[in-house]
Amino acid sequence: MFDDMKNSINTKDEKEIERYLMKLLNKEAFDKAGLIYGMGHAVYSKSDPRADILKVCAKDLSEEKGCEDDFALYETVARLAPQIIGEKRKIYKGVSANVDFYSGLIYKMLKLPYELYTPIFAISRIAGWSAHRIEEIQNNGKIIRPAYINVKESREYIDIGNR
Repeated sequence: MFDDMKNSINTKDEKEIERYLMKLLNKEAFDKAGLIYGMGHAVYSKSDPRADILKVCAKDLSEEKGCEDDFALYETVARLAPQIIGEKRKIYKGVSANVDFYSGLIYKMLKLPYELYTPIFAISRIAGWSAHRIEEIQNNGKIIRPAYINVKESREYIDIGNR
């Protein structure tokens, strides 16, 4: 999506970015799926705390790798897309960048082959998907939102240098 945007418009012009994002939602740009990839989450509406952490990593890496312009484009899309999506889709709960919004940029800056992006996405989620499926089976197919419940006894934190 971002490569198509960079090849299609002047990404220094916010109005052009806004028009491009609207074209994405209207199924007139990129893959015509009607999505702004990396925006929105079923649970997080104001912000995805995982994305907030990854954004800092992406910013630091962009400075190290000389990709500040790419990061600036991501920041602009992250700022503009929620309002555009909200107006177009009549979403009032809020939309924000999710954890996957910055991962593609990070993979690109690390020069990982594009063909590995989806496998890395899947590998990072297999444990969670498996746990969710096990809970689903245990709850007779009822759709659930898994909650973490610690069943271990509390113990004192030991600094990593002393382990």
